Amino acid sequence: MLPNPAEFEILGTYYPPILLSGLLGIVAMMLTTRWLARRGWFRYVFFPNLVMLAMTVIYTLIIGTFLIPA
Repeated sequence: MLPNPAEFEILGTYYPPILLSGLLGIVAMMLTTRWLARRGWFRYVFFPNLVMLAMTVIYTLIIGTFLIPA
């Protein structure tokens, strides 16, 4: 079994795994909000910015837990 990396190296600079999880969480949130807006479901949301922040946190936690464990 391979050990989990503590950091990612890109061109000699080390990045924490939570940074990659956060970026992937933001991308997943953007795709979800576009999908919801195209279907017309996002108009029922009272405070869209708060919903987008919550989706980003949820996606970041899911990605960080299952895809990029640190």
